[in-house]
Amino acid sequence: MGHFRFHRRIPILPGLWLNLSKRGISLSAGVPGATVNVSKDGVQGTAGIPGSGLSYRTSRVTPWLKKVRALGRKPKPEDTEQ
Repeated sequence: MGHFRFHRRIPILPGLWLNLSKRGISLSAGVPGATVNVSKDGVQGTAGIPGSGLSYRTSRVTPWLKKVRALGRKPKPEDTEQ
């Protein structure tokens, strides 16, 4: 059985996009072949060869998100204070 997906990418400025999906909102910045995405799940970087379909993606979970996941609950505003 399949499922529906929703994703919308809205250009803000050249090289900057607002991404909307069922999971939430994120912001992407980059050029063809290299992009950085920032969301509630952390920071992701993607590098690839344009037009080839080949790319490499890496993720970095922010320190406050690691703390929240370890506690097993949703993030609260006080979790973001450093």
